[in-house]
Amino acid sequence: METYYIVSFIGDDRPGLVEQLSQVIEANGGNWHESRLSQLGGKFAGLVLVSLRGDSGDALQRDLKALSARGISVRVTAATSAAAAPETARDIVLTVIGPDRTGIVREIARALARREINVVEMDSRVSSAPMSAERIFEARIEARIPDNTDLDDLTDALEEIANQMTLEIDLE
Repeated sequence: METYYIVSFIGDDRPGLVEQLSQVIEANGGNWHESRLSQLGGKFAGLVLVSLRGDSGDALQRDLKALSARGISVRVTAATSAAAAPETARDIVLTVIGPDRTGIVREIARALARREINVVEMDSRVSSAPMSAERIFEARIEARIPDNTDLDDLTDALEEIANQMTLEIDLE
């Protein structure tokens, strides 16, 4: 029997950090399935889906937490399986771009949550516009939308947010 765990970590960005994590996972008989790793604000953070044969999660957690002596903060959380059960939903992608300001993510997330739309993945960044050096917010949001969702209602809500916050929001 395989058991699944999500390993979340953060540490000062430096060469060898991923190697240290993978070494501990392999030493515990773990298999590294999926991951989302990123450099943010001088730190390196990530999520890793790991499977183990049997139930050696306690040993994995102990050995990963020992990495704190090397400046890596780790948390291990049990997961139900490698993949979620399929739902009766379809995938959408939102792209967002516009002047950076407080509340962009909150407003878009609120519009999605009110319609039972599940965010699957989101990547965002703030950069400087080439000519004006104005701070520009950009995001790409992948989500699962229930089959019974009124797309016209969602489009209207996103257009209202775009108008209020001077954003361009595209729904694919």
